[in-house]
Amino acid sequence: MAHLFEPLKLRDIILRNRIGIPPMCQYSAHDGLASDWHFVHYGSRAVGGAALMIVEATAVMPEGRISPGDLGLWNDGQIAPLARIAKFVREHGCVAAIQLAHAGRKAGVGLGWQAQCSLTPEEGGWLPVAPSPVSFGDGYSVPHGLDPIGISQVVSAFAAAARRAREAGFQTVEIHAAHGYLLHQFLSPLANCRTDAYGGSFENRIRLTTEVVTAVRAEWPEHLPLLLRLSATDWAEGGWNADETVALCRILRGLGVDLVDVSTAGLVPTAKIPVGPGFQTEFAARVRREAGIATAAVGLITSPAQADHIIRSGQADIVLLGREILRNPYWPLTAAQALGQTVAWPNQYLRAAPAGMPGR
Repeated sequence: MAHLFEPLKLRDIILRNRIGIPPMCQYSAHDGLASDWHFVHYGSRAVGGAALMIVEATAVMPEGRISPGDLGLWNDGQIAPLARIAKFVREHGCVAAIQLAHAGRKAGVGLGWQAQCSLTPEEGGWLPVAPSPVSFGDGYSVPHGLDPIGISQVVSAFAAAARRAREAGFQTVEIHAAHGYLLHQFLSPLANCRTDAYGGSFENRIRLTTEVVTAVRAEWPEHLPLLLRLSATDWAEGGWNADETVALCRILRGLGVDLVDVSTAGLVPTAKIPVGPGFQTEFAARVRREAGIATAAVGLITSPAQADHIIRSGQADIVLLGREILRNPYWPLTAAQALGQTVAWPNQYLRAAPAGMPGR
């Protein structure tokens, strides 16, 4: 079986190990533009030895931002500062990826460390859109239900953002269809009350996601991988569930998705989530086994032994570490030592490397 420090091939891209950094919003952009904070944040983690860096949720439309501090790729002026990040990440042996997103009814709220409620126009907020005029919860605005023209504009915006991501030098993109954001809202009956071709049946509720995937894949080079993040379950009665996730992933594989980043929840604030170490890996394992597609596992993965076990036992093809990488950008280097693996250290840090570790 593969182990944590074995390479992983996705189309023409080879990841140097099975450790990735998931998208984690920094809420530090201005008009969608990446800042020096983003450059330092992502650069330090690329130096730390991870194989895959997925830059945070990047809005494909201004109204698709979670907050006014979100990154964006809705215009060409936003390419250059992201290109600076992607170039540095690649130069240090890490594959540069970016997550394309639309927040739907969860858009227009405060920064991540502020109160999570809809901002007024005076506070910099805006009216969000969604599949149906159903609020996320207390303190959130009732969104405007998208009409067919609005849906078509969303699809086109994802495709255009993918083109800009390639111009910026990213080697893969991830479509965000999880955590209660727009595509997930269409997937779940708890947010999607439509009676047209985008609501009701499973086939209708997945339509927007498959249209976005098709449009992005058409813009994205054939030799480069396409990722997609899903919430495997809403953890709520009557919501999106694991059976539907597996069925959708079988379809996504045929549409050119190469790896599914399997998370859970985010659709309703009342979900009862059994949070604990590796609590979501079972869903990644099931998707990998039953849908025949590569998966990423995420969620309270913290120790080298735990991460290595997930790979060796075939639960996932790669692990994504969020909070642990925030705490220690160099986790992959220390994990290699703990697991007895030899990996290259940055030449600038060799004086601190364990004996026998080569430079790069």
